Amino acid sequence: MWQQQLIEKYNITGPRYTSYPTALQFEEDFGNDDLKNAINHLDKTQEVSLYIHIPFCNSVCNYCACNKVITKNKQRAEEYLDYLFTEIERTGLLVKNRPVKQIHFGGGTPTYLSDEQLVRLIDKLGTHFNLVRDSHQFSIEVDPRALGGNTLNVLKELGFNRISIGIQDFDEKVQQAVNRIQPEAMSRKVIEQSRELGYDSVSVDLIYGLPHQTPASFAQTIERIIDIRPDRLSLFNYAHLPHRFKPQRRIATDDLPTAQQKLEIFHHSIERLCEAGYNYIGMDHFALPDDELSQSQRNGTLFRNFQGYTSRDESALIGLGVSSISQVSNCYAQNQRDLYDYYESIEQGDLAVWRGCYSDEDDVIRREVIMQLICQFKLDFHTIQSQFGIDFARYFGDELAAIRVLEHDGLLKIKDDTIVVLPIGRLLIRNICMVFDAYLGALAMGSYSAAI
Repeated sequence: MWQQQLIEKYNITGPRYTSYPTALQFEEDFGNDDLKNAINHLDKTQEVSLYIHIPFCNSVCNYCACNKVITKNKQRAEEYLDYLFTEIERTGLLVKNRPVKQIHFGGGTPTYLSDEQLVRLIDKLGTHFNLVRDSHQFSIEVDPRALGGNTLNVLKELGFNRISIGIQDFDEKVQQAVNRIQPEAMSRKVIEQSRELGYDSVSVDLIYGLPHQTPASFAQTIERIIDIRPDRLSLFNYAHLPHRFKPQRRIATDDLPTAQQKLEIFHHSIERLCEAGYNYIGMDHFALPDDELSQSQRNGTLFRNFQGYTSRDESALIGLGVSSISQVSNCYAQNQRDLYDYYESIEQGDLAVWRGCYSDEDDVIRREVIMQLICQFKLDFHTIQSQFGIDFARYFGDELAAIRVLEHDGLLKIKDDTIVVLPIGRLLIRNICMVFDAYLGALAMGSYSAAI
């Protein structure tokens, strides 16, 4: 799979394609009425997924680029819930009785909330949305450092069956440099308890490219992760952007691994994880063969949205809370990013939409092409033609000419009107998708992370 020369050639910046168009195309003239209109026009039986953003953290992780609020004042969470509950009530009136089988709590640190607050939040969602507890997926991001002694039990009783744990790296020197002291024993304990309680899936997040990491040191973390054997794991590339994210200014550039070391870390990690039985789902995601992500990829139902890869492509996604993003029919909508702007929007008696965009017909066609490539690693021209009533070769004439270069380099193969992504192309799938992106330009490219 790994070919050093091609990796170096194609390791440029580009979108992660959790949406198309990407957030760079969101405009502030898209507002609350646009989102409400999109929800109102959903089919009455349309399944809906919910994303709830909890922005609070007890302390800052220096690498973090998430929308978060650092505070030890727990009263701030209580204030936030008051506004969030109001948004839930108003949104629930729009969604009405449409079934909700998928919920994800992200942050920040969702387990910053107390057990009692988590119970009230789920009760509120259950009162205003039709939560279906049949083959459901309720997931939550868990920080072992901010987890009560009974919280995993409470979450299980509330219906959560999937947890995601941020680990990043087990190396103590790295943890100190990023201000996230999280002993391996602490993480292992949470995972063991989750399995004992019967959670369906445990996922962990790792980050490569952090200060003081070396190929040898990170290889040790990978071996310990393989021993823990989570159902899924994500291996994210740290993007050092101190001009955009203030906490990253605490990281000394000289302490970061070189570009070559990062490639070595990623190369070795992929090899070891695949040797250990994990499937490379795509981008930076891995899953065991019997995990639902692996199954979805095999049967062609894998999808990608703002939470990453998912098996629920039939759902409209409703984002609740500060900075959250909704994807409904042909539009995207993002809530206010600033906490007090979010509060002000709710106080004005409406939802909290800050910006968004509509997708035109060309966007919808290109999104389907990109999703097929990034999720299934192949694209059948005839499927797109029959779905949208176009002549694929004529519609994408320029793109097909451009993609021949990638075919010549061995990233993919075009045969019988089908693009098949080859092993090295799977690592560089963003580059392949970028050929079909109508919005990319020199200015936009500077806003994205490197492909690897």
